[in-house]
Order: sequence, then structure tokens, then C-alpha cells
Amino acid sequence: MLQKILWLLTASFALPALALDGEVIVHDPSTIVFHDGRYYTYGTGAGLPILTSEDGWTWKRAGSLMSAVPGGKAGPEVLAKGGNNTWAPDVIKVGDQFFVYYSAPGTQPKSAIGLLVCPSLSPEAPGYKCEDRGPVVWSDGVEDSNAIDPGVLLDPDGRLWLVYGSYFGYIRLVELDPKTGLRRDPNRKPVNVAINSEAAILLHREGWYYLLVTHGSCCQGANSTYNIRMGRSRKVTGPYLDNMGVDMIEGGGKLFAASRGRHIGPGHFGLLDLGDGVQKFSLHYEADLDRGGVSVLDIRPLLWRDGWPVAGDNLVAGAYSIESARTGTVLELAVQGSPVGGFRQRRGGPPGSGIVASGPPTSGPPPEGAPFVPQIGPPIADQEPAQVAANWPTVTGVRLAPAMLQAQQKWIIAPVAGVGGYPGAPYFRITVAGTERSLTATQGGELEASSFTGAPEQLWRIDQLVDGTYRISPKSVPDSTATWALSAVGSSTPTLSKFDPASDRQRWLLGAP
Repeated sequence: MLQKILWLLTASFALPALALDGEVIVHDPSTIVFHDGRYYTYGTGAGLPILTSEDGWTWKRAGSLMSAVPGGKAGPEVLAKGGNNTWAPDVIKVGDQFFVYYSAPGTQPKSAIGLLVCPSLSPEAPGYKCEDRGPVVWSDGVEDSNAIDPGVLLDPDGRLWLVYGSYFGYIRLVELDPKTGLRRDPNRKPVNVAINSEAAILLHREGWYYLLVTHGSCCQGANSTYNIRMGRSRKVTGPYLDNMGVDMIEGGGKLFAASRGRHIGPGHFGLLDLGDGVQKFSLHYEADLDRGGVSVLDIRPLLWRDGWPVAGDNLVAGAYSIESARTGTVLELAVQGSPVGGFRQRRGGPPGSGIVASGPPTSGPPPEGAPFVPQIGPPIADQEPAQVAANWPTVTGVRLAPAMLQAQQKWIIAPVAGVGGYPGAPYFRITVAGTERSLTATQGGELEASSFTGAPEQLWRIDQLVDGTYRISPKSVPDSTATWALSAVGSSTPTLSKFDPASDRQRWLLGAP
């Protein structure tokens, strides 16, 4: 019965299996940036096509970035050192301007990486335009490098770094001038940091530099073998070693993300740090089989374990228990619960043994001196709401209680279509299985369970934090503009409060009920 209920709910609120909605076809997406109320990413294609989103969930195409450049194409110096293609850009904000680095290959491995400097990324901004500052690095078709796939990092010391390269040679590192975006010292030889890869990018966290690269082959649809691998170093110049101690310049690389299910060939990592312990990453899949095998954008949670980044998975519709990471108790309707399998009486064992006589009662007492033989009974079926919900009130509060697999503790989490979302995910409804009793934020930041209407206070944002727990927040609370999160005040009282990334009160575990 529960499986049928789940199917009906997910069918009623069906969304694409991919974590994003709208126009998401793109190849080699840049790091996603947020500017003037919108998210932006750029991809490979004529003039660097733009994808933009107001909420990070529903995306649309918005022309091309080169339309903001006088002449609508790369400048003559870039064309001379590379070619008239525009591939695989990356973007970063430094100060009050954006640096957009892009690949301009000719006949590979002759290529250049050009730089556009844009005061604004919004095509609607007054005087919207970008300045072409020419080539930053290039390859001549003879050397052991291919100047494509730029990845840029501004480190904690304010130094700006660029990695680039592909399978034609090494992945290389150069330092940039954060004032101009160009090479700090054009005469200094680039540092080789990896081989047998492309689409490199750097991260920095807690004293470590991480180099993420894309291995495998691209551009063959569902036959592509792209996967993302990584190494780390205490110095930005390397050496970058994987978890086995193998240098990436010798072919090392710890696996970060690979093909799985109907999404083939992940590549082109980009960090999206949303603050308060929520990090996500963008990428593209070479082929999304649910969308005809095209290359598409995705956003997924980024977790951290044992000093390494871990690729998280977007939440899918299903039946869950919602457990407080702080108290170990689970969210439930505030109703009188009934034990799973009914009330049972212990017989035959010593006090506290838990031994229960099962099976049909005997016609009389056992013979004097005969030992008691406990029996294992058949499995106890899951408790269905129809068995116990007859006396549940229409509107109820919610509370925290020990996990007992009771019907009021089973929640269906399902996406809601047509109400927008946030980076990488839609809004969800959280409903007791087999009912319309949905978790609802009330005035003053309290909670109840009431019939689902689709109101903003019944729509929930569920972000996975970097430690793997979840933050659960209502889209809005009546008569409030504050940002709230589900919070465990004690072992039995849930409420809403401001999220504190240093506390366990707003951290939740989602598991099988």
C-alpha cells in the first residue's frame, strides 16, 4: 500500500529526473556566479551561450556573451594565437568586475585563452558591454600543451591563479594579476601539475589546494567516458597527490564523480558556495538519457569527508524518517501512537529478557516441569495509516519522539511542480504517508500538520550541508521576512529558528522509515 501511495504522490508532482528545470542544454559550463539577483553560467558554443536563472532551479538561455564585445567576436590577437572558436569558459568576480576566461582553439593543439572583463553580467544593465583584453596564455601546436579549458581561483591571500590544458599535453598553472586578469609575469615558465586530463579547476579549503580534473573522453554522447578526479597539495604549485599518494603529473587522481544511472559522463566541476555550511557544485553530463541523450547542466551537493570533497546526490522523492542529528528523536504527528504489530505481552522469560511466547495459545498449562520454548513469529507488516488514523484530528501539531516505525513517523517528501526552487533543487512538500497532512510553518515560527494547499508555508527547501546532514527550511513563514530553519529545541519539541551553522539543532538526518 505504501508503495502505491508513494507512486501516486510522485506521479502527481512529477519533475524531470535531473535536478534542474527549464533550458539546461549546455556543454562545458563555467563556474556558476550570482549577480544582481540572478545566477549565470556560460558554455561552449557560438559566442559563449548564456544560461541564467533567478532561483538556481529553472534556467533559460539568454543570448551569448560575445554580443557584449565590440565586433561580437574575439579580438585579432586572440584569433592570431588561437582560432575563431569559443569553448569552455570560466568566470570569477574580482573586486567590482568579472573576469571571463574562454578557450579560442584553432587546429588543436594550437589555441589561446582569451579574457573578457565585464563590469556587469546582466544584459539589461545600462551600458552593458565587456572589454576584450586579449590572450592570456596560448599554445603553438608544437609544444606539449593545449591552451583550452581555463579554471580560475582567487586564493585566501588574494593571489589569482589559472589552470588550463587538455589531453594534448600537461595541465598547467600560471599566476595572474588580480588587477588586470592577465599574466603577472609572462616570462615565468608555467608549472605543470597534471597530465592525461582536461577541464581543470582549483579549490582551497583549510590549508589545502585541491586540483579537480576531468578524465576520459568527451563529445560522444552516451558513449562518452568523462569522469572527475582530484588530488591535493599544501602548495598551489603542487605536487598534487591523490589519496594513494600518486602524483597527478604521473597519472594519479582520486575519483570524485563518474557515470551513474541515466546520467553519463560528468565533467567540468564548478564550486557554488551558498554559505552557512551549504556548498554545491555545477557540472555537465555528456548525456542525460531522460532528455534524449543531450549534454545538460546539473547542480549537486558538495560534501567533505576526511579532508576530501565528496560528490553528494540530490534528494529524490520517497518515504523518509526525519531524525534530529542532535537528539536522535524523529519528527512525528502529535497523535496517540499504536505499537507496530499491536500490543504484546511478555510471557515465559525472566524479567527484562524480552522473550515473548508467540503462536496460538495452548489448551491448558504445560506439564509440570516442562521448559518454556519461545517461538519466532512471522514478520510484522509495516503499520499503515488506515489502521491507526481514524481518531487523528484534522489539524495537528508535530513533535519529536523515539523512532518506532509508527505511521505518524513516516513522511513522503516529494517535489512540487510550478513553484520554483533554489540552486539545484525544487521546493518539496513533506506529508505524512497515506494522508494529506503536510508539514506547515505557522505564524510565529511554529509548526503544524494540515491539508496540503500549496501555500508557501507548506513548501520546503532541503539543503544538504557539507557534513551530510540536512537543513530544512520553509519557503516563507506567515507575516515574517526572516529566514527560518527546522530546529530541535529539545528531545521532544521542534520549532523554527534562525539557522546557526555552529549548532546541531538545525541538522537533520533523512533515512528509511
